[in-house]
Amino acid sequence: MTPEARPDLTLVIPVYNEAESLPELQAAIQAALDGAGLSFEVWLIDDGSTDGSWAEIEASGERDGRFGGVRFRRNYGKSAALAAGFERARGRYVATLDADLQDDPAELPEMVARLEAGADLVSGWKQKRHDPLGKTIPSRFFNGVTRLVSGIPLHDFNSGIKAYRCEVVKGVRVYGELHRYIPLLAKWEGFDRIEEQVVQHHPRKYGTTKFGLERFLKGFLDLITVVFLTRFARRPMLFFGGLGTLAFLLGFAILAWLSIAKLAFGDPIGDRPLLLFGVMLILLGAQSFLAGLLGEMIVRPEMEGTARLEISDDLRPLAPEAIQPDADTPEASGVRAASRA
Repeated sequence: MTPEARPDLTLVIPVYNEAESLPELQAAIQAALDGAGLSFEVWLIDDGSTDGSWAEIEASGERDGRFGGVRFRRNYGKSAALAAGFERARGRYVATLDADLQDDPAELPEMVARLEAGADLVSGWKQKRHDPLGKTIPSRFFNGVTRLVSGIPLHDFNSGIKAYRCEVVKGVRVYGELHRYIPLLAKWEGFDRIEEQVVQHHPRKYGTTKFGLERFLKGFLDLITVVFLTRFARRPMLFFGGLGTLAFLLGFAILAWLSIAKLAFGDPIGDRPLLLFGVMLILLGAQSFLAGLLGEMIVRPEMEGTARLEISDDLRPLAPEAIQPDADTPEASGVRAASRA
């Protein structure tokens, strides 16, 4: 694709049984982005819908050729839908939006402006939500824990409306329930200019929520996965070795204390549960340390042979013969000059 044909924005929208919402959503997107003078393309990802959503996606494409779609054979989840859209994105910037009309496309031009001002990622914050308490209270707890663990000061990791530089979505892998943690994955890849924008949140107009409490269990398990992958994937010994050392030293201290009690005071220790606990800790420590060592043996060849270095700038020195000394200062001939590649 030529640079002239590249749109300003690619909009990726997962769709699951939202047939009634799609015509209004298309009109809102056209009004917001055309009104802002942004060229765009839209990928509507049908995540195994059973209510005629695909027919509406086809109709959207017939009404406006900038709207395209992908249809899954079954429901794979939001992360898979986003990954399919990210793979096909051609815009300079990429934004995501829920299809239920609760997110407002009118927020997108300001998000794009903040990206153009230097942000890598802009996340929407639904400061005033129109959802039942059974959804908002667990969500606040979840966001608080995620904010504490990740160190990223976002109020709403679950927000469906986000905007990214294209290289951000091309540089992260999204699967499982990891769509909530794209900011954390992006930060790990070096895209740390993360901003937040208060956005308007509308009540649901059509259909029913796809929210379920099981999403929080999956979300917390994926949070553990993301934290481990971002902090210890390249140095597993830091995690397993530290855990193993702590367990081994605690077990050794317990057994040393029991040995002193036996030898110095004649206390019987053979039937004491603490003896078994100390032995268990030593075995656990040894196994954890071994797991860390094996992890290092697995990771090290990959890190040495295929390490991926993300280079944002390459400032190359000029060849010596290209350096011209200042006529007024002969000694300036020893000064190096450089130009950006």
